[in-house]
Amino acid sequence: MLEFKNISFKYDEDPDFIIKNLSFKVNKGEFISIVGPSGCGKSTIFRLICKLEKPFEGDIFLEGRNINTLKGGYIGYMPQNDLLIPWRTILQNSSLPLEIKGGDIKKARHEAEKMLQDFGLEKYKDKFPKDLSGGMRQRVSFTRTLLTGSKVLLLDEPFSALDAITRLSMQEWLLDKWSKLNKTILFITHDVEEALFLSTRIFVTDGSPIRKFKEIKMNLGYPRKRDMIDTPDILKVKSKLIEELKKGAKF
Repeated sequence: MLEFKNISFKYDEDPDFIIKNLSFKVNKGEFISIVGPSGCGKSTIFRLICKLEKPFEGDIFLEGRNINTLKGGYIGYMPQNDLLIPWRTILQNSSLPLEIKGGDIKKARHEAEKMLQDFGLEKYKDKFPKDLSGGMRQRVSFTRTLLTGSKVLLLDEPFSALDAITRLSMQEWLLDKWSKLNKTILFITHDVEEALFLSTRIFVTDGSPIRKFKEIKMNLGYPRKRDMIDTPDILKVKSKLIEELKKGAKF
């Protein structure tokens, strides 16, 4: 579904590379979590996929096609902040990707309303972002990301600003939606337990610059329950992940 092929990247004003000769593949329908220390370049990977940054060298392919040949809307990107527009209602915020594509606004709002209904958000459609809790705003942001129509979704620490209980609830909600939507997800997180609970595979950065990922395959089926990550085998994986993150941390 997605392939990085010998990607290197650095900013023009910086002599050091953030990413160097990075290659990896993501299969259709996977849920991949990317974990690593702050500032190591995880979000840059997403920016490269979205063409917000241009590789110094190498190519990125989506379903076998170089992304440089693709027009807008080929990827769904959900950043850390929900970025809902405060003066637009929840329905108007949700329908924004469809409106940007240049379609009929009435039809776009009808499609967005249907998805809000599917996600149990229909009673909030005429409210404004300020009227919703953090968790509800993130659900709306995810709905808007889905309405791009993209097969691959990039979620950059979408739950990092939420309180602990809301975060757990949102993780379960996201898994439920992913299981029904036939989407491929790349998910950046600093939370080891979050990565263990959500992922089919976990990519751990190997330092700076990022040259490769240390890959951990999660041999857990779906649907998942919380106690599944408390088994001895998964607790060993958790310890290994924490040690890897400590190695790469800068103090």
